[in-house]
Amino acid sequence: MHFYKYQGTGNDFVVVDDRAKTFGLDQEAIALLCHRRFGIGADGFMLLQEAEGYDFRMVYYNSDGTEGTMCGNGGRCLVRFAADLGIVTEKAHFIAVDGPHLAYITPETISLQMMDVPGIEQHNDDYFTNTGSPHFVRFTNQVQFYDVKNTGAAIRYSEAYQPMNGTNANFVEKLDDQTLFVRTYERGVEDETYSCGTGVTAAALVAKTFKNVQTPIKIKTLGGELAVNFDGDAITGFTNIFLIGPAKQVFTGTIFA
Repeated sequence: MHFYKYQGTGNDFVVVDDRAKTFGLDQEAIALLCHRRFGIGADGFMLLQEAEGYDFRMVYYNSDGTEGTMCGNGGRCLVRFAADLGIVTEKAHFIAVDGPHLAYITPETISLQMMDVPGIEQHNDDYFTNTGSPHFVRFTNQVQFYDVKNTGAAIRYSEAYQPMNGTNANFVEKLDDQTLFVRTYERGVEDETYSCGTGVTAAALVAKTFKNVQTPIKIKTLGGELAVNFDGDAITGFTNIFLIGPAKQVFTGTIFA
């Protein structure tokens, strides 16, 4: 199988051009491809397929082989892949599991429009919202020393989130009035990732609403820098949400699965 490897701020993906609809691997095989010892190694796996009325369809799988909800950095990487294939140039219109998306392409960045978000739930000092994937958000000091893996796993598997098959968990430090440092535990990966696009989007919406952080919001992650810009508020709903950052091809190859 011929594959491509892409990364967006350290969030990495195995990508396959499946416009011919020949891909047929099961959950176990996809998990093996994403394994960092026995496969290629990735946080997720994506197929680019044809879709009537759109430039392409995004099909996303978690690194455990289960079909996933929306992945923001994955979406940005797949747009870059489509541009590298010559399918799109300066703009892309594609369909994903959470609906249609628009993206703008430059040599340096992919700006991906995320789904509209109707509001934010507040649970004492914690928050929850859905930005295409479910996200728990907690603010803390010195997030670089926070136990993201163990605390995130406890929240992900907590009883409160069992009806939605668990949640992603974000731990956020406000660095200044326009900058956040975000670390994320991702379900499906079952570990901290270097960056999570839907997670930093959730953190930005919460920070604007409850922490007086101003847009466009700059995001520091372990894997690099992103930005989130949007209109609206938690009362009227958030619209025109854009996740902005780099997305690059790392390598390409053939694997014998």
